[in-house]
Amino acid sequence: MLSALGSLPRGLRVSLAMILLSPLVLAAGTQAAKADFRVCNATQNLVGVAIGYRANAGWVTEGWWHVEGSTCKTLIEGPLSSRYYYLYAEDAERGGRWDGQINMCVAEREFKIAGVNDCFARGFQRSGFQEYDTGDQGSWMVQLTDEPGADGANAVTGTGTP
Repeated sequence: MLSALGSLPRGLRVSLAMILLSPLVLAAGTQAAKADFRVCNATQNLVGVAIGYRANAGWVTEGWWHVEGSTCKTLIEGPLSSRYYYLYAEDAERGGRWDGQINMCVAEREFKIAGVNDCFARGFQRSGFQEYDTGDQGSWMVQLTDEPGADGANAVTGTGTP
């Protein structure tokens, strides 16, 4: 059959190849990388993670995701809808923190809090979150490590994929 295809005009061969291959291309497209916001814990300890972001109705913080050592966890599934995301994490075993300069509300147990002001008056705690500018990336991954950063804090790195 392949030798018979070689005798067809080039334009017809290309059209036929496109028709035959299109189901394969469509199937491959469904296996594309999933867009999300993930946190990877490069330490050996359990880490609790909280995330903050701007939603349609205003600021929201959510937590706690428990990320075991040497694993990753998806915090937001699907393409990122905000440009800026904020992350705060605590080492559940050694008490270390990955934090930043942006104050947002957290709670001791699982939470989803609307608003970032008056945390204490509303019965919450306030923690400093690290800002991540994801630009126009569809996905973002933050890696938590034991290695000290330039400011002496544990390193937190973020990377995106279009």
